[in-house]
Amino acid sequence: MSRIKRVALIAATENGRRNARHLASVWPEAEVYGGPVREAMCRAWDEADGIVAFVATGAAVRLAAPLFSDKRTDPGLVCVDDAARFAVALSGGHEGGANGLAERVAAALGATPVVTTASDVTGHPDLDLFGADLGFRADGRSEVAAVGAALVSGGEVRLVSERRCPVGPLPENVVAGEAAPGVPAIIISDRTGDLPSPSVLYRPASLVVGVGCSRGASAGEIVALVRESLREAGLSEASVAAFASVDVKRDEAGLLTAAGEFGVPVRFFPAAELSGFEAPNPSEVVRGAVGTPSVAEASVLASGAELVLEKRKSGMATCAVGRLPVRGRLYLVGLGPGDESLVPPMAREALAKSEVVVGLKQYVDRIRHLLRPGTRTVEPPLGREVERAEIAVEEARKGGSVALVSSGDIGVYAMASPALEVAGEEVEVVTVPGVTASGAAAALLGSPLGHDHCSISLSDLLTPWSVIENRLEAAAAGDFVVSFYNPRSKGRDWQLRKAIEILLSCRSPETPAGLVRDAYRPTQRVHLTTLGGLRPEDVDMLTVVVVGSSQTMLRAGRMVTPRGYPL
Repeated sequence: MSRIKRVALIAATENGRRNARHLASVWPEAEVYGGPVREAMCRAWDEADGIVAFVATGAAVRLAAPLFSDKRTDPGLVCVDDAARFAVALSGGHEGGANGLAERVAAALGATPVVTTASDVTGHPDLDLFGADLGFRADGRSEVAAVGAALVSGGEVRLVSERRCPVGPLPENVVAGEAAPGVPAIIISDRTGDLPSPSVLYRPASLVVGVGCSRGASAGEIVALVRESLREAGLSEASVAAFASVDVKRDEAGLLTAAGEFGVPVRFFPAAELSGFEAPNPSEVVRGAVGTPSVAEASVLASGAELVLEKRKSGMATCAVGRLPVRGRLYLVGLGPGDESLVPPMAREALAKSEVVVGLKQYVDRIRHLLRPGTRTVEPPLGREVERAEIAVEEARKGGSVALVSSGDIGVYAMASPALEVAGEEVEVVTVPGVTASGAAAALLGSPLGHDHCSISLSDLLTPWSVIENRLEAAAAGDFVVSFYNPRSKGRDWQLRKAIEILLSCRSPETPAGLVRDAYRPTQRVHLTTLGGLRPEDVDMLTVVVVGSSQTMLRAGRMVTPRGYPL
């Protein structure tokens, strides 16, 4: 939600005050501002990052008009009607974070968010916040209005970047290439130099500065050395993500103060670890002093960066500069069982941030309307699960922002496992849970999973049947409620019958059972039966079978497994 850390809540009516109190109770950063509304607005404007005013839009405009100063510093203002039907981002949509605040208010109150900024309405990237979650810093020379106008109007915009970054989807009129005279450009670079016009320039957090220093070295000397080194390398200090040094310098005041001047942390490494790196300019003197022949260069290498400027010296300090690798982002997204309303908000957000979406065509088709302009889809067919995972991970390794999607929960008999088996530390992984198939089936059947339960896949394509059979016997003996995934297909038509036989060895034929096919889809079918009456021919791969325990009962046409056993 942009830069909003403190939210002021203002209300003119009792309904508004009630809703304001509710938000204050669920948002720790929110506070109700009492007293006359005009006075409350004035105080909030000076103290808060975002304001939610429970007043009509006209009243909100009149209250805020005398207070507007600079869109880069004014708080975001959202107004909500007395019935809490709409949350309107009135001002500060991007810089003030009002657009995100309106979405958040709407989610909390069951309202409809109203956002009118062109980039949000058309699905185009917000240049004011572009790359903010990746640590990008916008250069003060950027011409946001000119480039934004070209972006929204469909004119050609160049994306100028030496490396691919996980910035999310970009519309078709954004073309990767070199900057050209008069062509609007989005530039991502840590290098210094002339800036073409019109353009917006973003500084990625891509550089790490290794620093070695003698005891008592001043912050001024270290800062001067670092800045001179960056100038020599043609690199921007706005892209410095961190300093790095040997851990015996943890209490070195000059080093800590210098890092504070750059607004970055210091990463410290043990001397033994640093001594394991082959730095180009080792020193035996340094080894004798701190236990490693290199501090500045080795600290850069220990940070995982590529050395781009070798060691430079001043009287009491040394400095080296490295560039960190781009870390792509992989979203593992569960889409839920079927109905669009069950696609979780986290999944919608992840899809909106993904430039590539990988999944079965039937799953991609379900969420195609949620994708931003410029999103590319890759849809390997059924049976090529490993290939799907490898494609998604490889795109992320290249620096992309990628979503790998599955129905239900992606971590349950789905794509998370094969993806995580091949994804290394070079990829940031964000897992988005979804409503599982067994959870959806249980909700439609009643509450069969109210006590201990397990899920078993009857597919022996990846798991030997002997292993599955052992698990069935254990579930039967343990009196677990059992949800069967992949229960029966054209090529596997005997496994479910065998599973029924195993369960019948330990529980009554009258044990309640349920079949749910195509949960929360237009073709949904829910059928209650018993373990003894369960017919395998009524089941296919789109069906979840739930078999109750010895305690499961039918109540008013619903399966119920009590929370506890009778004492």
